[in-house]
Amino acid sequence: MGRKKIQITRIVGERNRQVTFMKRRFGLMKKAYELSVLCDCEIALIVFDGTNKLFQYASTDMDNVLLKYTEHNEPHESRTNADIREVSEGPRAAVQEQAFKITFF
Repeated sequence: MGRKKIQITRIVGERNRQVTFMKRRFGLMKKAYELSVLCDCEIALIVFDGTNKLFQYASTDMDNVLLKYTEHNEPHESRTNADIREVSEGPRAAVQEQAFKITFF
C-alpha cells in the first residue's frame, strides 16, 4: 500500500514546518549519500533553513567540490523550483495517458 500524496505548498504552522524540515533534510542528505555511493559521484548539498542556519553535506571535501563547481566552464544542467514544478505537473498527465492507452488498447 502506497503513501498518501501530499500537496506541495508551504506548511502554515511553524512547529509542523520545522518538524517537516528536519525530517526531510535528513532524508535529502541520506539520498545524497546514496547517490554518491551508488553512482560514484561527488555531491555538495547546501541548505539554509528559515532562520538562515546552514546545513551541509559533501561526499568528499566541500571546498574541493565547490572549487570544481566555480571552475567549471562547460554548459551544465541547472534547475529552479519553477522547472521542477513544470516537469512534475505538466508531462506526467500525458505520460500516464499514454501508458493507459498502451495497456488497454
